[in-house]
Amino acid sequence: MGRQRHTPSAPLADTDPAQDRRFVTALARGLGLLRCFGPADRWLAHQELARRSGLPQATVSRLTFTLTSLGYLRHRAATGEYALSPAVLSLGFSVLSNFQVGRIARPFMEALAEHTQAAISLGVRHDTSVVYVAHCRSTARLILGLDVGTRLPFAETAMGRAIWCAADPGMRALMARRLQAQDGARWPMREAGLRRAEAEGAARGYVASESEWESEIAAIGVGLDLGDGREPLALTVGGPASRLQGVLLHEDFGPALVRTGREIMAAIQAGAWED
Repeated sequence: MGRQRHTPSAPLADTDPAQDRRFVTALARGLGLLRCFGPADRWLAHQELARRSGLPQATVSRLTFTLTSLGYLRHRAATGEYALSPAVLSLGFSVLSNFQVGRIARPFMEALAEHTQAAISLGVRHDTSVVYVAHCRSTARLILGLDVGTRLPFAETAMGRAIWCAADPGMRALMARRLQAQDGARWPMREAGLRRAEAEGAARGYVASESEWESEIAAIGVGLDLGDGREPLALTVGGPASRLQGVLLHEDFGPALVRTGREIMAAIQAGAWED
């Protein structure tokens, strides 16, 4: 009888994953470099990263360049040191949000959903998109049929624009580069929308996307900066553009959204974060 071949469902305890042809060494090395940072580490020099990872300095140079370009590391050119970027947190943020931020926010989101009779969503940025990490609907029938895990474009949506307005200048610059690289032809229009959102956010405290992402959908959003170094989230009210417009949207739902955002932030900062 010939030797039994390993299948994906077979246990891996007696095998070396690095010897499997499916194993991507470069990816493993990149993740290993991120794991070199401990809880007490702020900035690490190139030589220290090489020492901790056990990788050649030339390999570390390529990995740090790639991770910095993708936004997972920050580089301080004057000293040649690197630090983890808040973008690293986004890798597992949807899980964290569902169990903690989403849990805290849900009662407030449900109250806002009943008040507006609309769909209320909490989202985070992922690359050039935004992803729902919590979502609730009112008892109204004509509401958005989106749910947790839904991915939406960044620049055209109220969720993306709210995150943009709450982000620091460095993150805005990074997003601008990525959006421009993604679709250079559409970037001028997208940039104009983001600049309008900045003005709206400063004047109203929230941003809007009325029939810009989808012609029949309108939404407003507010950014939530948790103040712990991670990227901001966004809280949105969305629904049919035929209903979410004018006085109802901007004199009732808008202020209610801003209040709810503040209530969620206060709940988190008051210690409701802990189980």
